[in-house]
Amino acid sequence: MQVLAGKYRGIQLQSSRSTKVRPTARRIREALFDILMWHIKASRFLDLCAGTGAIGIESLSRGAAHATFVERSPKFCSFIRNNLIACKVREDQARIVNKDVIHFMKTVAGTSQKWEVIFLDPPYGTNYDPMLDYIKEGHLFKRKKGILVMEHDINREMPDQIGILNRWRVVKAGESALSFYEKKVK
Repeated sequence: MQVLAGKYRGIQLQSSRSTKVRPTARRIREALFDILMWHIKASRFLDLCAGTGAIGIESLSRGAAHATFVERSPKFCSFIRNNLIACKVREDQARIVNKDVIHFMKTVAGTSQKWEVIFLDPPYGTNYDPMLDYIKEGHLFKRKKGILVMEHDINREMPDQIGILNRWRVVKAGESALSFYEKKVK
């Protein structure tokens, strides 16, 4: 796997050879960033269930100001760390959090930590609802408008509305789909 575009383009990223791991496919990553290109520049990007960090690193490569990577596996946190080093990402541009997503969101609830774009890619068999309970009210978003993108199995039906978030686009490729949500402006 390699960074697709931007200042880190072409850099090979360390990944797991395990068949239990499902990295985001190249076509899905390309579609994700083609759609988000105007939202990434200078943004704070939150990569939940980050795996190897490829999505967050791609956001940094394309101009995000900061990326937070949340991953429960210490092994994958080391992959993220190694990938950030390989890309020569400055320490002040990235933060790796070795926690379960729910625990992380409980920790940041009510703090000043906020993001413009949140990417959520849990294992496909996971119940998304507990994670979405922390996102659906929009408290994790920095601006009045915030974007949530969820990667999910193509056969999984995602709702058109999650709390104050409205789905505005779905992209499907292979076995995967991306659902794009935007916070309603109040």
